[in-house]
Amino acid sequence: MPENMPFGTPAQFIHPEEKAAQDVANPLMDSHKPVLVSGSHRSGTTWVGRMLAEAPGLLYVHEPFSVTDAPSRGVCNAKFDYWFTYVTRRNEAAFYEPIRNTVRLKYDLAGGLQTYRSIKTTSELLREYTCFLKHRLKGSKALIKDPIAFFSAEWLAERFDMKVVMVIRHPAAFVSSIKKLNWRHPLPHFLAQPDLMRERLHPFADEIRDFASREHELIDEAILLWKLIHHTMIQYRASHTDWIFVRHEDLSRDPIAGYQELYHRLGLEFSARIQRVIERYSGPANPGDTDAPVGSEEILMRNSASNIWNWKNRLTASEIERIRRAVQDISNAFYSDADWLHEPVPILSR
Repeated sequence: MPENMPFGTPAQFIHPEEKAAQDVANPLMDSHKPVLVSGSHRSGTTWVGRMLAEAPGLLYVHEPFSVTDAPSRGVCNAKFDYWFTYVTRRNEAAFYEPIRNTVRLKYDLAGGLQTYRSIKTTSELLREYTCFLKHRLKGSKALIKDPIAFFSAEWLAERFDMKVVMVIRHPAAFVSSIKKLNWRHPLPHFLAQPDLMRERLHPFADEIRDFASREHELIDEAILLWKLIHHTMIQYRASHTDWIFVRHEDLSRDPIAGYQELYHRLGLEFSARIQRVIERYSGPANPGDTDAPVGSEEILMRNSASNIWNWKNRLTASEIERIRRAVQDISNAFYSDADWLHEPVPILSR
């Protein structure tokens, strides 16, 4: 998929005619709600979001909360200064209207003109505007895929009546992915948000200050990030029984059954065409691991069952033990001993 396609569903680029026909014919289109797919970054949220966006009547919107890689300002005219911005009713003034427009698939022409300033890019603005207008007139809903919106999920769900899917990833898999990509995180962004620190991250305040003040080993930084996110995930799971929580490993082991269940719980229409797309993106003919660049189409096409255990090849035995010791107080809520040693056993289906 071209990198400048920030919001379109995969069906637009794989088989547009077939999905368009289903969109027109789908009687449920006006009844279902917008969807938020979130969780930690590197947890498979893009795969989950893209496969769910195959449903008739959904339009995929990619990471509007991103600081560096957000879609055009026509798609979302909100500006976020911090990674993992924490939006609540107290500070929503700068974000409410642009996010509402995105959720309603109302294209911001003034914002689009700020992004596409030259004659050469006019066609891109028209493509985005036309796509949003077409989907809005058909009654489509937005599917916002955004791990960076994780700490704002309650605000999004409450203010825009969104259904929420939270993706959980094994801590060793998360850390191994961060290690492979050599991704550093600006820890001061947490400290710059007093409400976030007070309401969500206060048990880790000393650790965050320490990591923000000096560079630590990348593995330890990734461990801390996993703990921050999944500590809050435990709170979300206790408070929001209407949200859907799914482990990446359970979807990966049996994608067809897993996505059928997700479609059912979201009130989406599952079809033979959608099953074929899921098989294409998760089947055994795909590689279990890849060095394809982040954001490319190739990186989504994995042997999902094999991908579950990639972390065992990326991490040393001592690194795995180090991760396990550091996260176990939190990871025990999601993963058993078997998930570190043998084939994982589903524990989150409900």
